[in-house]
Amino acid sequence: MTTEATLPSTSASPTARQAWTCARGVALALVLLLAAAVAIAVIRSDTRHGGLDPRSADPYGSRAVAELLADRGVSTRVVTTLDEAGAAAGPDTTLLIAVPDLLTHRQQSRLHSATADSGGRTVLVAPGSWSVERLVPGVVADPATSLDSTLSPSCDLPAARRAGTADTGGIRYTVTHPGPDECYPSERLPTLVHVPAASGDGDTVVLGAPDILYNDTLDEQGNASLALQLLGSRHHLVWYLPSLSDTSAADPDDERGLFDLLPSGWLWGTLQLFIAAALAALWRARRLGPLVPEKLPVAIRASETVEGRARLYRKSNARDRAASALRSTTRTRLAPLVGVPVAQANTPEALLPALSDHLHGDGQSLHPLLFGPPPGDDAALISLADQLDALEREVRRSRWTRPLTTPGTPGTRTPPGPPWKPCAPRSPKPWSARTPP
Repeated sequence: MTTEATLPSTSASPTARQAWTCARGVALALVLLLAAAVAIAVIRSDTRHGGLDPRSADPYGSRAVAELLADRGVSTRVVTTLDEAGAAAGPDTTLLIAVPDLLTHRQQSRLHSATADSGGRTVLVAPGSWSVERLVPGVVADPATSLDSTLSPSCDLPAARRAGTADTGGIRYTVTHPGPDECYPSERLPTLVHVPAASGDGDTVVLGAPDILYNDTLDEQGNASLALQLLGSRHHLVWYLPSLSDTSAADPDDERGLFDLLPSGWLWGTLQLFIAAALAALWRARRLGPLVPEKLPVAIRASETVEGRARLYRKSNARDRAASALRSTTRTRLAPLVGVPVAQANTPEALLPALSDHLHGDGQSLHPLLFGPPPGDDAALISLADQLDALEREVRRSRWTRPLTTPGTPGTRTPPGPPWKPCAPRSPKPWSARTPP
């Protein structure tokens, strides 16, 4: 009956408690990050629900302005397709486009053709550079937005003068030809543009921000007055909410790419972050001087180091590296014993003949042992280590048991002297015989 010895655990095998102690900080950070992401998603999903929808009573909905218009005899109808919006355009109708940037270029061209000669009013809410140039030729969106939200009219448009200050600060516009009314300027660029039609009584109003239509800000400044005057000039109000499910948006020749959806500021910001990361990498990679050796805070036993490296070799099945290390170390120790320079220890032509002469054998038989291929399994690796050990012991033992020849003769070896010689004991001198200092 044989019993197997259980090897004691070392520092290379952490316990479950140690692993949990090291990982609990990372786990806690991940849990907090996930909770924060869920909370932000919930808050944002509730905040913008029903934005600019005349049926929504949320803070960012527009039900309040629809109710005020109904009290003044203006009917409000919501449409979600381009065909309905184009068919509803007429001289007695105000067409409000909530999010013009959601329309494709093909939809924008069709909508502009339907409203240009309709004789009614078209109100565009915060159109960007993607849509304003097609829907209102001659008006260009400025890339920089307004820094102030509340602005003064500073124009001759009657609706703006009666309303006074309002929260129109948002996208700023540049008018390329004279004629339109430019109101509520921010740094000399208007945030509200009124463009009369070339023929008839129709007109187009470009509004730089949707704040005057929100339930939450309708009662502030002159927002309610401006909204009622812009939307209540006709008896019917058609509220167009562009939808991605509209079949007219399916145009394979007019698709917006990823970079078209990103604002220009994001591209510049990404470039700045990339440059900053490159500079930080160069700064951290620059060496400030020579390497300074640092002493270990604790003493590590040689046996523990060997065991740890052996486990790493075994875990990665690196028998070739282990065998190469064993053979190289053995050759380095054997070379001085047989009179070969250490620089030629890894050269078979120099080491094997010296070993053969020293052991009175065939040096080529030692070639597979010292310079052979890596072992195929762990058992062969252990056998290789044992054979290298036995070879080194044999060389050391035969160094002192070889027959001696006459000193001075070529090829002879002089035995070393004893490391110490005994001296004859001397009797101490009496104190009277000692010479005074």
